[in-house]
Amino acid sequence: MPTPQDPPAKNFVEKGSIYPIPETARFGTSRDLFTIWFGGNLMILTISTGALTTGVFHLSLPVALLTLVLGNLIGGLFMALHAAQGPILGVPQMVQARGQFGTVGAAIITLLLIFMYVGFTASNIILGGETFNFIVPTLNRSTSLLIVAFFCLLPALGGYYCLHLAGKLSTFLGITALTTCIILLVKDPEIYKIIVNGSPHSTNSLSNVVGAFSIIALWQIAFAPYVSDYSRYLPATKQGVKNAFWATYGGSCLGAFFPMTIGMLLGFEANSAGALVGSLYTHLSSSSTLAATLVLCSLILGMAGPTAMNIYCGALAALSIFQTFFSSYNFGRRSRLLTTLALFILACWCVFFMTNDFLHRYIDFLDILMMIMIPWTAINLVDYYLIHHAKYDVNAFFKKDGGIYGRINKIAFLCFFLSLILQFPFLVTPAYVGPIACHLHSIDISWLIGLGTTSTLYYIVSKKIR
Repeated sequence: MPTPQDPPAKNFVEKGSIYPIPETARFGTSRDLFTIWFGGNLMILTISTGALTTGVFHLSLPVALLTLVLGNLIGGLFMALHAAQGPILGVPQMVQARGQFGTVGAAIITLLLIFMYVGFTASNIILGGETFNFIVPTLNRSTSLLIVAFFCLLPALGGYYCLHLAGKLSTFLGITALTTCIILLVKDPEIYKIIVNGSPHSTNSLSNVVGAFSIIALWQIAFAPYVSDYSRYLPATKQGVKNAFWATYGGSCLGAFFPMTIGMLLGFEANSAGALVGSLYTHLSSSSTLAATLVLCSLILGMAGPTAMNIYCGALAALSIFQTFFSSYNFGRRSRLLTTLALFILACWCVFFMTNDFLHRYIDFLDILMMIMIPWTAINLVDYYLIHHAKYDVNAFFKKDGGIYGRINKIAFLCFFLSLILQFPFLVTPAYVGPIACHLHSIDISWLIGLGTTSTLYYIVSKKIR
């Protein structure tokens, strides 16, 4: 039997970890959930993602803006459907995955997703370090990276309650910084010229539009393994589920759209991490050097929460793997803290392999991530909403043999890996273009193929067996 956790509101350093949250320990409001996702998107990495639409995919301003709107709204829908699961089940998302894949099966999928947490953590640290260099240019790059990394570690060590506080801080600092950015950028002659006349280098090819849309949608879908980790503390009522969905959906979509819009404007000039931050500072300082410095300071301080969320969720995911093979051991606060430190060190190690040519390495990372995320989210949503209708035996998730869900669900695994295989012919990356994608003029629809085939196949086979 899993051990219920104490209410985290009473502990500045969270005592619990991956076990079910009892009704007596539920707390929080939709406003708290909104700020953690709104603030969780107000960071430099989000600006960099928006810059891909014009800096890498070379879209015109109106088309890039449309991809930002549609990508966030559609991708956010999948993500928010995961958030609605949290109040009902009361466990982290990757623990709940045991209901679809079995205990060992979920551990394998979770191991793949841990690379996502580490990748996003490393990406945030890189951009934070680049930004810190503009504020304190006397420091070398390595020192700047380590200072930013340490600052981001603190909320992750604190856990759930500290992350909510960091979310509120990120929201306040982010709104202040982005409002200043938008006002000063619109006043900048070069940016104003692009807004009015467009860029002569824009190429709105279908492959570029689909590629940009896919990246923006994936930004939201990539939060799917995170969202139940925070919504699991809301009441297990219809209103709690409704609040979890809309607060997460609205907070994440709105929080991502505005910094991505700034990145979209800067992307016409920047094609690397340093160039992006440098372009932002140059345009802002042309109006006010003080304002430019304060904006960068706000973005660095504000990114502590979002980066810590990656480390925290990664630690919960790793603990779920450990619990699979050591089910009799109670993984509490000490285990979470040690795992958090281990993932933090791994992310810092990765940082020094991603600093050069950041935006293109980031694209490679997102391409791999999309292949993994799509079949997992398809299986999870179909199983939760169409097969089990939100009714699971949560206690069975923590049994050594997986209870009624077993150790490996062969059907889910077959669908997952079949989806990976089917995506390859349609895949478009800088290093590889699939044979079918070549005939489609390098339009990347691999994620649509993965989503459609996985959802359909898993639903048909699961319903037939049940």
